Amino acid sequence: MIESFNEKELEAKIDRYVNGKLSASEVDELWAELIQDDYHLDYLKSVANLKAVVERKRSEKKENQQKRYWYYAAAAVVALLIAVLGVINLSTNGDGISVEPVSTVELDYYRSGNGTIDSNNESKIIRSAISLANTGEVDKAISLLDTELSKAQNPEWIAKLSLNLGSLYYNQANYSKAIELYQQVITNKDHIDKLMLEKAYWYTGNAYFHMDDLAEARTYIEKAYDINGAYRRVSKSYLNALSE
Repeated sequence: MIESFNEKELEAKIDRYVNGKLSASEVDELWAELIQDDYHLDYLKSVANLKAVVERKRSEKKENQQKRYWYYAAAAVVALLIAVLGVINLSTNGDGISVEPVSTVELDYYRSGNGTIDSNNESKIIRSAISLANTGEVDKAISLLDTELSKAQNPEWIAKLSLNLGSLYYNQANYSKAIELYQQVITNKDHIDKLMLEKAYWYTGNAYFHMDDLAEARTYIEKAYDINGAYRRVSKSYLNALSE
């Protein structure tokens, strides 16, 4: 016998039907009732349509979320690839040789172009500054060379002091100050030997490399390469990497 439902019970049963919670016998009973009740038959249609709309919206939302996820994931991958490729381009040349800016300048007693260590009083000052720096007293080393530079008049002596003082600042990661001092070496290029000028170009290029000014880095490293001296081979590796 078909059970007669009051209005609230009928609407509740319709909701359960739409959500797939009625048994087969309950579904038969519900349809038997709805055939005789146009109002609740329309109610069923409305609920079913609403459920379809809600499900579609949920599906679209989920799809959009997935699209956004893949968009951000793809963007992250692209960004990572750009970063990696950038590192590859600047870290290796065609031969796979590591190419990075020189981390520190090795402080050494000044050697002339023929490889001999100068023994005059001026070079003793530089050796004293290097000894201070090598024992951790960098500030004293900088102060010593800075004082000498402020009163120097001989172009070659100015260049020697500037080269070593610039290297001390380079090792302190003060690359702009290092470049400023290396420029004083280059300014006096007519009064110094080839090796000193080559070092000034080479370390200026590396200082710019540290500062991510790759155009200037290449310019000065190329100048070091053109001298065709001690830094020619390593300069070539850097130029190959910076041009890729």
